[in-house]
Parts: sequence; structure tokens; C-alpha cells
Amino acid sequence: MIGRRIYAELAERLEEAPAVALIGPRQVGKTTLALEIAEARLSIYLDLESDADRAKLAEPELYLSEHEDKLVILDEVHRLPNLFQILRGLIDSGRRKGRRAGRFLLLGSASIDLLRQSGESLAGRISYLEMHPLDALEVGQGQVERLWVRGGFPDSFLAGSDRASQRWRQDFIRSYLERDIPMFGPRIAAETLRRFWTMLAHHQSGLLNAADFARSLGVDNKTVASYLDLLVDLLLVRRLEPWHNNAGKRLVKSPRIYVRDSGLVHTLLGLSTAEDVLGHPVAGASWEGFVIETLIAAAPEGTRANFYRTAAGAEIDVLLTLPGGALWAVEIKRSLQPKLERGFHHACSDLAPTRRLLVYPGDERYPLGEGVEVMSLKTAGEALLSEG
Repeated sequence: MIGRRIYAELAERLEEAPAVALIGPRQVGKTTLALEIAEARLSIYLDLESDADRAKLAEPELYLSEHEDKLVILDEVHRLPNLFQILRGLIDSGRRKGRRAGRFLLLGSASIDLLRQSGESLAGRISYLEMHPLDALEVGQGQVERLWVRGGFPDSFLAGSDRASQRWRQDFIRSYLERDIPMFGPRIAAETLRRFWTMLAHHQSGLLNAADFARSLGVDNKTVASYLDLLVDLLLVRRLEPWHNNAGKRLVKSPRIYVRDSGLVHTLLGLSTAEDVLGHPVAGASWEGFVIETLIAAAPEGTRANFYRTAAGAEIDVLLTLPGGALWAVEIKRSLQPKLERGFHHACSDLAPTRRLLVYPGDERYPLGEGVEVMSLKTAGEALLSEG
């Protein structure tokens, strides 16, 4: 089993807050991590997709009160949306008895599950933590290419062959379209949403043009916006917002769109091997999205991610604003002999970032001039981790 970096953070949150919500897409490893946490303390696990476990909560206040000395793990908690108000009462009652932390661990398949349904009922009582797929810092240096091609869902990454990995991702996509998305959001035809998701993969790292998508799908702009909101809420798509703090420049205002898992990008486009991916025009954009996801996962909590692009052509792939205010400008190249365009230097002149990085698929680290450091994805990620 691959050790997950988030384990230590989750254990720390459970020592501080009465309830912790661990959110992330399905099959990302939340249940495995929760059960690993459970081995270290007195706990009880309930899978709310199981009829038998849901039946135990027919009288939830009574049942959970009997286990107030344990960490109660509630998996797929969106199945019982009325539970949050009851948890609030149990947490407040426990506080009066001196039990102030480590009461409940709530697992949800997306932000939409918990953030909407908990509302204000658990404000001040719950800590939210997002679990990402595997990233480049959690696998060996020699496994980064494989991780990029197959994506970070553990079952896909660890599959016995590229074909088995591709089949797993095809089943994952089908399950989301036919089972999970209808549960979370409004009823959308699975084939329409598949077409939209595939269009996003073709458009990886591109600026959002809702009108183009709307014309292709035969719907209006508002419908496209609702489809995109749903995939963002389900943590399957990232909407990278433009930098907006430089009032003296004419800045691009549309967000950039990324399918967050590179393996899903490749499967949506019918690419199953490294050769398939490298021979496809999406390779550079897919690598860019893969790097961005690892950097965001490694960055200190509270880091803000944006891109920078002006009408004059100054551009930075991703700007990371760290909690202390330090600004990191990161350019991403797929080439082993990376070169920077003038647009990056112009953008750095505009913003004067604290650090200037060029992330590429090689292993060596070296200076490129004008304050730019060339480094591997693992080295860049480790540098961000050290800032936490």
C-alpha cells in the first residue's frame, strides 16, 4: 500500500476538532485511509451505502450516543443529509463532558455533499480536508511518467497493465455518469455529460468559452455553466481563475479549465499507453494539468493558485500565492530541453515574484538565468512542502 502524505494531517485534525470531513472523488482512497486511522484508536465504521449500516441509524441520536467514547467514521455521509443537525447536538453535548476532539470522521465523495448539506449547522465544529489522487511526491521518481499516463487513482495506477488501468478508468467514468452524478445533481443525460466531459479533455488547459461548448452541445450558456459547476463540485474538474491583482494591465478574465486527473483526460480521449499520449496533441496540456495538481496538493494550506495572462501576451502558467504572501511563478514545459518565451519574463517584470520555477520532466536541477530555476516536478513539490 502506498503511504499517503495526508495521513499525518488527518490525524492532527482529529486531535483538534470534534468533526473532520475528508472529501474527495470516489475511489481516491478515503475509506482505506480512514480505516488506517481507525486501527490506531477506538473506533466504529459505518458505510452509509450499506442498508445494514443505515438501519443502525434508524434512531441516530440514540445509536451514536452509545458510542460517544469512540471515533465514529461515517462513509458516504451524503446518504443521510439530516444527520448533520444531530451531530451538532452530540458534539455540543460531548463538549460539556470534556470530549472536545476526535468524535466524528465524515467521508464524502465531493464538496457538494458536505458543504451544502452541513450548511451552518456544524460551523465552528468541523474541519474540512480534501484528499487528492496520488501525486508525484507519493510515488518513486521512476514512477512519475507512469503516474502521469495512468492518473492518480490508486487502482488505476497500480493496475497490472496499461489495458487493465484503462478498463478501470472507463468503468470509473461510466459509474460516475450513470450512478453518481444523477445522485448528486439534477438529472442530466449521461451521453450529454460524457460529450461535455470529453470536450473538456480536448480543451485541457484552455480558456473557458461557454458559448462554444453551448453550440456544440445544443444547449444554452447557463446550462453549460451548470454542467461545469457540477463537475467542479465533484472535484473532477478544476477551474483555475486568472490573476486579478494587477489593475494596470489588461488581463484575461476567463478561467482556464482542467480535467483534474491526467488518467481521466487520456481515457476520455481514448489514449491508454505512454506512446498514445505522447503522440497526441493533448500531451503538453495534460502534463501541465498534472504538474498543477501536484503543486497545489504540495502547497501549504491556504495557498491560492491562479494563472496570469495579459492582452499583450505576458503569461505565467500558474502563480502560487503562499499564505505569507510570497508569490511563486511556475512555467511548465514537457521538453527535456526547456526554453522560456519572452511572455514569461514580461509577466515576471509585471509581478516581481519571489521565486521563478520552470518544471520539466527531467531530473536535473539547474539555473536558467534571470532568477529562473529549472527543476523536476518532485523537486518543485518538495520545495513547496518545505514552506508548510
